[in-house]
Amino acid sequence: MYIFILITSIISYVDLLKREDGLSDQAKEYVGILSDKSNRLKSIVSDLFELAKSTSRDLKLELEEIDIRKLIQQTLGEMSDIIETSGIQIRTELPEEAVVITSDGNKLYGVLQNIIDNALKYSLKDTRVYVKLENNGIDDRVTVINTSAYEMSFTEEEIFRRFYRGDEARSGEGSGLGLSIAESFTRNLGGRLRVVIDSDQFKVIMEFPL
Repeated sequence: MYIFILITSIISYVDLLKREDGLSDQAKEYVGILSDKSNRLKSIVSDLFELAKSTSRDLKLELEEIDIRKLIQQTLGEMSDIIETSGIQIRTELPEEAVVITSDGNKLYGVLQNIIDNALKYSLKDTRVYVKLENNGIDDRVTVINTSAYEMSFTEEEIFRRFYRGDEARSGEGSGLGLSIAESFTRNLGGRLRVVIDSDQFKVIMEFPL
């Protein structure tokens, strides 16, 4: 926790430097780089804390019956500003009736938010992200599908490696831990998270046994 406080302090001082008058163009460039690097470091440390929690045997779960259909709608509703800014359209395929599973609603909300946020970030411009919920008689399945903005020259197995980024074009964003955290939390919640790469389509599938 101390390192997180330290990084936050550094970011605050960098923000103060940005407001200083009389900085040379070169100094402004250096401050901008320092700001980007310190924010990236904060993101990595934050994700490491999340990963540590998700893999801990002491992870506390508040299990209850939740309607995952309603949770998907709530997640998309609360992400409406991000969705609008992204320029990506969301299409949903949800059953009319409730789909009830036993899970921790807050943690599952975080996983859904993470997956949808990644889909928005890395989608080809002017395409659509599909969010589907179905029951195949074996499990309740949530599928998020997006069309990648870059060629995916990696395998399904590689993308779950910690810090694996998949493409150099993505190196400026995130920590490379997002899917590892989502997969770990989903496993703790009694489900399974897997990835399917189909040409330019990237599919994240969450399955919860009936």
